[in-house]
Amino acid sequence: MDDPRAKMQDALKQAMLAKDTHTRDAIRLLQSLMKQVEVDERRELSGDDVIQIIQKEVKRRQESIEEARRVGRDDLVEENEIVVRIANQFLPRQLSRDEITKIVTETIAETGVTSAKEMGKLMGALMPKVKGLADGKLVNEIVREQLK
Repeated sequence: MDDPRAKMQDALKQAMLAKDTHTRDAIRLLQSLMKQVEVDERRELSGDDVIQIIQKEVKRRQESIEEARRVGRDDLVEENEIVVRIANQFLPRQLSRDEITKIVTETIAETGVTSAKEMGKLMGALMPKVKGLADGKLVNEIVREQLK
């Protein structure tokens, strides 16, 4: 997997040259979040750690977008959407619903799970396959559909 930090640094340089303040500010925000974790935990972040931080921020921003829409704050919606769009450039491609469904079906066959009572066993085998590539909520929804 490519190093998301190097990709981010290149994108920051490009944004600065193009005088793209939205991209510049979003990348700096993400970099500061990473630096904060490194300082707090006194360790160097791996590529997976960087991806987790970006995913966490994207999820937080998406929740903020929903809340801002609910209260009619279009300015905040736009601001958060920009950060989400830029942050998503540094994440691995997300699996489609069909791709997730296929993986769930294969994992059900591998584990022999037949009912929702065994969902824990299935999720234990499934999540390592889709970690970082799919939203956990969507995976859970598809698993529930398959185990009806």
